[in-house]
Amino acid sequence: MNRNPYSPHTEADRREMLAAIGVSSVDDLLGAIPADARRPALGLPAGMSEAEVQSHLASLAARDRPAGAGPFFLGGPVQRRYIPAAVPALAYRGEFLTAYTPYQPEISQGTLQSVFEYQSLMSELLAMDVVNSSMYEGASAVAEAALMAVRLTGRKRVVVATEVYYQYRETLRTYARGPELEIVEVATRDLAPSAAGAACLIVQHPDALGTLVDVRPVADAAHAAGALCVQVTEPHACALLEPPGKLGADIVVGEGQPLGIPMSFGGPYLGIIACRDALVRQLPGRIVGETRDANGTRGFVNTLQTREQHIRREKATSNICTNEAIAAIVASVYLALMGPRGLRAAAGLGVERAHRLAERLSALEGCRIGDEGPFFDRFLLATPLDERTLHDALELDGIEAGGVAGADGYPGRSGLVVQCTEMTTEAEMDALVRGVTRIVTGSGEKAAAG
Repeated sequence: MNRNPYSPHTEADRREMLAAIGVSSVDDLLGAIPADARRPALGLPAGMSEAEVQSHLASLAARDRPAGAGPFFLGGPVQRRYIPAAVPALAYRGEFLTAYTPYQPEISQGTLQSVFEYQSLMSELLAMDVVNSSMYEGASAVAEAALMAVRLTGRKRVVVATEVYYQYRETLRTYARGPELEIVEVATRDLAPSAAGAACLIVQHPDALGTLVDVRPVADAAHAAGALCVQVTEPHACALLEPPGKLGADIVVGEGQPLGIPMSFGGPYLGIIACRDALVRQLPGRIVGETRDANGTRGFVNTLQTREQHIRREKATSNICTNEAIAAIVASVYLALMGPRGLRAAAGLGVERAHRLAERLSALEGCRIGDEGPFFDRFLLATPLDERTLHDALELDGIEAGGVAGADGYPGRSGLVVQCTEMTTEAEMDALVRGVTRIVTGSGEKAAAG
């Protein structure tokens, strides 16, 4: 009889296996562990029924305040975007649940085609030659881009702008420890003068504070110094602004979460990485191509796979071994449903609302927009108050006001990073203006968080 419903082995199976290795019980295999440590009393309460567990977990979940329960101006790599109902309905169909590319990938034509479609859509959006089938998230994509540049140039100096997302810079520094790379952080305006001896210059446009950046001089300086230009971008920005491939970038990276993937603490997210044709042999990840079989039937093949230890071993370009195809499928469905016009419309709404909100806030006494240059859909709000004081006071009003620039690691900057998207409502903007008015000027009514 099998007493364990989760194991296929019967007691007879167990006895036969134990006899084959010459022991009488499983406990005989655990002799190095003290007997009183094998089944210690844990002091746990009695188990609950399934219904009781569900009720208990529901009560715990009810204590959380989900994003969007009140005015919400957080943003950055992960953004609150509208997800059309058709996206999960299509992307989460059962046909896509076996989305891991097998070791004989051509037997899984559906998976390969879904990755091919993702690569094609992203290539068009970014105006880049080659897009891989995804990294873990934007931060790992930045680090992998830096490693690409190091391999291609033979240099170990990576120069990154301090206006690149702080999460990306932290991950880059972590990746750099093993290969002992030199990570140099400078302001965006100092990237071009810092190109000498660099493997790459990493620039973000729009940058972490929302400011629009002229990438071309950075790319020109990198190329003149024998370095590569890595641009950090955002999918919705590429729908309105000139895409990275037209700005001289050699490698393009970013976070794909805004493309129909719900916000979640820890993911899963979607790291975008793309490059020019000439660099493809150093691109980590799988590249899927379209072909015809002997009968002329359209098919898909795993054209390039440079990263895997089981394939390339010590010559692998990366130790990232998972293709997050379900996230790529979601992004593909989102892009296909929205189309160029829909993506531009969504991006445009965020830009319009951010500029209107910035105008209202900068009209308040003592408030100003932290950067003088043009910005996209987020901006830095500077006030006479300490940034943390203002942030926490707004949070008490139920307003998620945005990132704290100084505390988050943007040198020389102070204030709140306020982001708008197509989800930002007039009521939310009114609440933020009332809240800032009351907290900064000491006048006005308490902001309504609902």
